[in-house]
Amino acid sequence: MEIKQQLKEPFFAQNEETVLKKLETTEKGLTSSEAEKRLAEYGPNELDQGKSKSIIVKFLEQFKDFMIIVLLAAALISAIFGDVTDAIIILVVVVLNAILGVYQEAKAEEAIDALKKMSSPEARVKRDGNVVLLKSHLLVPGDILLLEAGDVVAADVRLVEVASIKIEESALTGESEAVEKNTNMIKDEKAGIGDRDNMAFMNSNVTYGRGEGIVVGTGMNTEVGKIADMLASSEETITPLQENLNRLGKYLTIAILIVAVVMFGVGMYNGREWLEMLLTSISLAVAAIPEGLPAIVTIILALGTQKMAKRKALIRNLPAVETLGSTDIICTDKTGTLTMNKMTIEKVYVNGAIQTVGDEIDLRTPLVRVMTYSNDTQIANDGTLVGDPTETAMVQYAIDKGLNVKEELTKEPRVAEVPFESDRKLMSTIHQLPDGKFFIGTKGAPDELLKRCSQIDNNGNIEALDEKTKNVLLDVNHDLATQALRVLAMAYKIVDQVPEDLTTQEVEKDLIFAGLTGMIDPERAEAKDAVRVAREAGIRPVMITGDHRDTAEAIARRLGILKEGQQGGILTGAELDQIDDTDFATRVKDYSVYARVSPEHKVRIVKAWQKAGKIVAMTGDGVNDAPALKTADIGIGMGITGTEVSKGASDMVLADDNFSTIVVSVEEGRKVFSNIQKAIQFLLSANLGEVLTLFIATLLGWSILAPVHILWINLVTDTFPAIALGLEPAEADAMKKPPRGRKATFFSNGVLPSLIYQGVFEGGITLFVYWWATHYPAHPNDLDLIHADALTMAFATLGLLQLFHAFNVKSIEKSLFTVGFFKNKTFNLAILVSAALLSVVILIPGLNDAFSVSSLNVNQWLLVLGAAFSIIPLVEIVKFFIRKVANNKK
Repeated sequence: MEIKQQLKEPFFAQNEETVLKKLETTEKGLTSSEAEKRLAEYGPNELDQGKSKSIIVKFLEQFKDFMIIVLLAAALISAIFGDVTDAIIILVVVVLNAILGVYQEAKAEEAIDALKKMSSPEARVKRDGNVVLLKSHLLVPGDILLLEAGDVVAADVRLVEVASIKIEESALTGESEAVEKNTNMIKDEKAGIGDRDNMAFMNSNVTYGRGEGIVVGTGMNTEVGKIADMLASSEETITPLQENLNRLGKYLTIAILIVAVVMFGVGMYNGREWLEMLLTSISLAVAAIPEGLPAIVTIILALGTQKMAKRKALIRNLPAVETLGSTDIICTDKTGTLTMNKMTIEKVYVNGAIQTVGDEIDLRTPLVRVMTYSNDTQIANDGTLVGDPTETAMVQYAIDKGLNVKEELTKEPRVAEVPFESDRKLMSTIHQLPDGKFFIGTKGAPDELLKRCSQIDNNGNIEALDEKTKNVLLDVNHDLATQALRVLAMAYKIVDQVPEDLTTQEVEKDLIFAGLTGMIDPERAEAKDAVRVAREAGIRPVMITGDHRDTAEAIARRLGILKEGQQGGILTGAELDQIDDTDFATRVKDYSVYARVSPEHKVRIVKAWQKAGKIVAMTGDGVNDAPALKTADIGIGMGITGTEVSKGASDMVLADDNFSTIVVSVEEGRKVFSNIQKAIQFLLSANLGEVLTLFIATLLGWSILAPVHILWINLVTDTFPAIALGLEPAEADAMKKPPRGRKATFFSNGVLPSLIYQGVFEGGITLFVYWWATHYPAHPNDLDLIHADALTMAFATLGLLQLFHAFNVKSIEKSLFTVGFFKNKTFNLAILVSAALLSVVILIPGLNDAFSVSSLNVNQWLLVLGAAFSIIPLVEIVKFFIRKVANNKK
C-alpha cells in the first residue's frame, strides 16, 4: 500500500483551532479506529531503514578503482617473474584498502541506526478521550501527546498547553540550554527550529514541567526524519588524497605503457629477440610501477592516526588524516568547541559599580545571598552541581569566592517559594533567619524586577529607588547585554512573617534592588590562540551556531574570528534563506559567523565553500550537524557532547571537544601529506632512475639489469626507507604556509622537477658505473667476468644510490645539513636494514649465484660507494640554486 503524504505546513505559525481543524482531530484526541486508519495510511512513526547493500557487494565494489586494477596487474606480473613475496604484499594492500572502503561506506547506515535508537520507546496519548500508554511507533498525525519532565519527545508536536515546560534540543539546534516553551502563535512562517518556541521536536528531552500538544509530524516527516533523509541521500565526498592517488595511478599507467611499447619497438629495430625484448619491456614496466605505494601510504596514514590519538583526535577514516592538512576552511560550532559549554558569571553590578569575576566581593552582600538562595541548584556529595546552567553558574560563582553554600542554606533554610513563571520572568524564595524574621530573595529579568523595586541597597545603605536611578540601572543592563552577557537582576526584602498569600502580588512587591549578574558561556582559554595559529596557517575559521546573533558576534570578536573593527561578516539563518545558492556561492567569502541556523543551512554553507574550490572541515555534536558533517571534506564529531549520530557521520572525533585539537591535527595532517609526498618523490625518482637505466642500456645494446635485480631493489631499498620517511617530524614552518588547496597534487611544490632531475642523476650514475666497469675491468681478459662485475656494480650502485638519496628527500628544498642526517631513528634503522639485505645477495655464496652477481674487490666497492654517495652533493648543489632563485623572487 502506498504511504499517504503528511501535511507539510508551518503549524507553529497557526493557532490551536486551525491546527486541530487541518489535522481533523480534537482536544480529546483520536478514536482508536481513526488512529488505526491513519497508521495504515501514513505508516509507523519510524525512520526509514533505506536500502542497504550486502557486505560482499560493498567489498567487490572496492575493486573498480583504476589504481587497484593496475596494482592487481602488477601483482600478476610479479608472480609471473617468480617474485611471490611482492605479489603477496600487493594483494594484502589491495584487500586492506577494500576493507577500509567497506568500513567507510557503513558510516551513513551507522548514523541512521543511531537516530533510530534515540527514539522514545513509549508515549502517553489521548485515545477515545482517555490517556493511554502506547509504543511510540504507533503515533499518528492528529494524536494528542502528553509530555512531562524526563520524557523523550516521540514525534513533532505543536504545543497547545504548557506548565513551565522546558525542553533540551541540543541534538537539533546545537545549544545545550533547555528552551522554555509556550503556546503562542509565531508570526514568522520562516522561523528557524531554534525560534519555534511553541513546538516540541522528536528526540528532544523534556527537562522541566509538563505540556500537551498535537502531533503534526511522524517518522520521516519530522525534523529528525528530514535529517535522516539528508544523511541517506548525501553523497560521500572523495578526499583530496583519494583524488590524488587516482590521478597518480592513471598518469603512471599511461606513461609506463608508452615507455614499454617504445622500448619494445626500439629493441626490435636494433635486431634483438622479440621474447627477450618482451621480457625486458615487462621488467621495465614492473620497475616503473611503485608496487609498495598503497602499502606505504596506508602505513603512513595509520602512523598518523596513532599520533593524532595521543593528541585527542580519533580518526575513523584513514584518508581524513591527510585531508586535515589541506583544509582551507574550518566550520566550527560555538558551544563546547570554541566555548566551555558552561554558563559562567563574568561581571556583576553591585553597590553602583561593575565588578569582574576576579574582583573581591562581600559574600554576605544581598546580591550573593539572592543568587544562591533563589536558586534550585542541587549540590551533590561530591560537589557536582545539578540544575539549570544559569542557576548553577551563580552557585559556582559563590563557591569559587569561598562561600559554603550548603552551610548557609542550612542556617537560613527555604520555607516557602513562588516558582518561576514565564509570564512574569521571576522566581522568589523565602528563608527563615536566625532572629525569627524572613529573607525574601527574588531573581529574574531586570526590566520586570525593577518594576517591583522601591528601594536600592548601596553598600548596606537602603535608599529610595527613583526613576533616574532606574534608568541608570537599565542602561547598565543594556551595556552588559550588548556584550552578549545574559543579565539577571537580584532583589530582596526582610519581613516579619511569611505572607499568607504566596503570590507575586503579595511576595514580589516593595523589593530592595541588590544588583545585576552578567553571564556567558565563555570561550576556551586556548581557543583564541588556536584561531590565531589557524589564521597564520592560511586557514579561515567560520563559526556556525544555533545561538543568537549578538552572542555569536561577541564570542567571535573575542576569539578573533571577526577582526577588531570589522563590520558585517555575520549572517543569520533567516537572512540566508533570502539568498539563492548561485548568489550565496559568490558571497560566502563575506561571512565568518552564522547564527540561528538549521541543518539545511549548514549543508548550504559547506557546499558553497566547496564550490569556491575550498577544502572544508566541519565540526558538530548534534543530530542536526550530521548531514553537514557527511557533506564536508572532513567531518569532525565531538567525543564528549556528541551524539552517536554525529560521530557516525564523522571522519574524525575529538576526544576533548576542543577547537585547538583541530588545529594541532591540521599540523599533523600537513606532516602526513608532506611525508607521503617525500615517499612518492623517493619512490618515483628511484623508479625513474631504473627506467632510464634500462631504457638507455637497451638503446646502447647493453644487458645491464635482470628483472630479479629490479624487483629486489624495489622490495628492499624502496619500501623500508619510504615507510620510514613517513615518520619524519613536521618541518618547523609547516604551520606558516598557506593550505595547498584542492588543485594541488603530489607533484606540487617542486616535487615533480625534483624527482625528474634526481631520477636522471640516479640513472646517469648507474650507467656511468656500468660503463667504467666494462672499460676499466678488474679482469680484462675474462669477458664473462667483466660482464658479471659490471652487472653487479650497476646493481649495487643503483640500490645504494637509492638509500643515499633517501636522505636528500627529507626536505624538497632545504639542505640536508639543515634538516639533520640522523634525527629520525626509525629511518636510520631502515637504511641499515635495506643496505644489509642488498649486500647479502652479493656477499653470501649461493645467494649471489641465485641473483647472477659476482663478488667485488675493494676498489670496485669503493667506486660503487663513491658513485652512490655522489647523489647527496649533487642534489645539495641543485637545492642551493633552487633556494637562491626562490629568495630572489621573494
